[in-house]
Amino acid sequence: MILTGSAIGQAVDRGEICLDPFDRMLLNPNSYNYRLGSILRTDMRAILDPLEEPELAEQRIPEGGITLDPKRLYLGTTLERIGSTEYVPTLIGRSSLGRLGLFLQVSADLGQLGAIHQWTLELVAVQPIHIYAGMVIGQVSFWHAYGDRLKYEGYYGTRSDAAPCEPAAVANRFRKPRGRR
Repeated sequence: MILTGSAIGQAVDRGEICLDPFDRMLLNPNSYNYRLGSILRTDMRAILDPLEEPELAEQRIPEGGITLDPKRLYLGTTLERIGSTEYVPTLIGRSSLGRLGLFLQVSADLGQLGAIHQWTLELVAVQPIHIYAGMVIGQVSFWHAYGDRLKYEGYYGTRSDAAPCEPAAVANRFRKPRGRR
């Protein structure tokens, strides 16, 4: 079951959910609005290969904002530290920004129990769009966990930077085709 906005606020008060910094004005009927951090990263390779190390360029979003280019993946972070050992978070984008062609968390919207950090955000623009550090960019919902509770202890669980793909983790799951570097 999903938590309502008031239940999210109560869970924050009890220390069961971390939303830091927390602002009650950002509570919705069944979610919390999270904001965009100030750093963006992009992989500068012409062809991205999950089995190779990324070549990241990092930029701070200036006070006046930044325009995202279409057909480029940007990695950002939530401004807030988000997570819980009691509830499972799901992060999605704002529909108002989706209607402008900014897609967020295209593939990685499900959080893990016990992972409490600033979440890496996947931002993809279908046309140029101007964004700002600190703007409300998405929303997080929290769900009751049923069954055994295993705390996530993976690569992304404690990182608070815009974390790229981890080639070693991918390589452990997939064998590299012959003839590749």
